[in-house]
Amino acid sequence: MNIQHSFTGLNNKGRLYLVPTPIGNLDDMTFRAIKILKSVDIIAAENPSHTQQLLNHFEIESKKVSFREDNKERRIPELVEKLNAGLSIAQVSDAGMPSISDPGHELAVACIDNDISVVPLPGANAGITALIASGLTPQPFYFYGFLNRKNSEQISELENLNQHEESLILYEAPHRLFKTLKNIQKVMGSDRKAVLCRELTKKFEEFTRGSIEELINWANDNQIRGEFVIILQGNNHINESQDDELKGLSISEQVNHFIEQRMKPNAAIKEVAKIHDVKKQDIYNIYHEIKK
Repeated sequence: MNIQHSFTGLNNKGRLYLVPTPIGNLDDMTFRAIKILKSVDIIAAENPSHTQQLLNHFEIESKKVSFREDNKERRIPELVEKLNAGLSIAQVSDAGMPSISDPGHELAVACIDNDISVVPLPGANAGITALIASGLTPQPFYFYGFLNRKNSEQISELENLNQHEESLILYEAPHRLFKTLKNIQKVMGSDRKAVLCRELTKKFEEFTRGSIEELINWANDNQIRGEFVIILQGNNHINESQDDELKGLSISEQVNHFIEQRMKPNAAIKEVAKIHDVKKQDIYNIYHEIKK
């Protein structure tokens, strides 16, 4: 068990601050984020040259080091050593929250393993920003981020995501958007509602709302620029397809149906009881042929 008190009972070690940066509009930088970046000994940046533009804007002069996907194995021990020595470090990605579709998670884990406080700051996030303006149900939602680039694996991911009733949040690059929309159509159908969100917080912020078929036509007719957040309506027909599968099956066969889907027997019994709106014990007795 690990209990972190971020600002009380401190040891002589430094802190790792996870600092979100604007996803477009520099005015979204918080006062606290600026204060932390000015006060730390080191800023671990995904792309130091990109981050320098932000630092120049806010007159931040703290030392920078690179921390990205291709150097994290070498960099993490170095950063942990400095934190153990009492230095403070702020970790930033190019835009938005560290660790969310960006480097950062492994550094946070290494710090936790070394009893170093990991302090998150609130701030900009593209997925949540897009979701609340999408017009689709904001909660519950399921954040997935970038899909696999390989076509067969992307189809497999989408098939799994199609089992969710929650609104889905995906990220996609402009040059892959059309292909991804076609795969979504293949798995989820043409009528699924979705929203394409781009240039969030910037002058040319845009929300394109419609069915998957309409969005494919739009993507085919327009020049695609900017990183995209895709908000997908959840699957409203999961229970209907489940009803079709169970139709004509006895209670015991329904339980076995869920067991074959790798449910444990007790969980399968509970699921069948929920479907029929009866007590779990009643289904248990029928399945195990227990007569009262």
